[in-house]
Amino acid sequence: MTREGGSGGGMGRCGVALRLALEGNIAVGKSTFLKLLGATFPEWHLVTEPVAQWRKVPAGSTAQASVGSANLLQMMYQEPARWSYTFQTFSCISRLKAMLEPADKGLPETPAAVRVFERSVFSDRYVFAKNLFEAGHLTPLEWAIYQDWHDFLLRHLGPHATLHGFLYLRARPQTCLERLRRRARSEEGGIQLGYLQQLHAQHEHWLHLDGCSFGHAPVLVLDVDKDFEHDVAVQGVLMAQVGWHRWGGFLVLGVPSEPCWL
Repeated sequence: MTREGGSGGGMGRCGVALRLALEGNIAVGKSTFLKLLGATFPEWHLVTEPVAQWRKVPAGSTAQASVGSANLLQMMYQEPARWSYTFQTFSCISRLKAMLEPADKGLPETPAAVRVFERSVFSDRYVFAKNLFEAGHLTPLEWAIYQDWHDFLLRHLGPHATLHGFLYLRARPQTCLERLRRRARSEEGGIQLGYLQQLHAQHEHWLHLDGCSFGHAPVLVLDVDKDFEHDVAVQGVLMAQVGWHRWGGFLVLGVPSEPCWL
């Protein structure tokens, strides 16, 4: 039950679904956190980051058949000056598509539904693309073009691209590096601590932690520096923070009476 006596959903002022983004540094634990959310709130709609699409981009086609695919994520890491604009364009479009797709058919679509997206078109711009520009991997012209079409799309999509709040997973860059080394994704072998420190600083600046709000959308900062994947006590604290947080004018989200741990 919620603090208001509701059913544990996330209904807005006019019965619209509550849409949240899960944000944080590379290897901070977003995928693990999403699994924990799914186990604790099984009625929520969770949308994972479209990494698989970035790893297998159709490289071209003929009238008869497609001509292979390319790992655009790996290409960007290997040659950032050549592929950063291409990658950020594709990643942002893939995130928009995920936001605009209807919820999974296997889950109930109710007015009180909650949708959580792993990262968003906003972190795509204000963290990753911005950092690539400041690092010199996007030219001033590419950065200007990216911002122009990003503004245009969001302006015309309006409420379809609106987020009602952000869950910010916060950990030290050194902790993220340790987790990155453990998961050992092939594309990430060259990532160094300095890059994670840059992304950490971008997140801190973007989400305005002094006021804990991004624009008019509230930000819930969650400390995940401790190992939460294997510690049920830490999991309980994190899920309680999410479950009882007020998201602007939206009702408090419900915490299950018997939490389900991973």
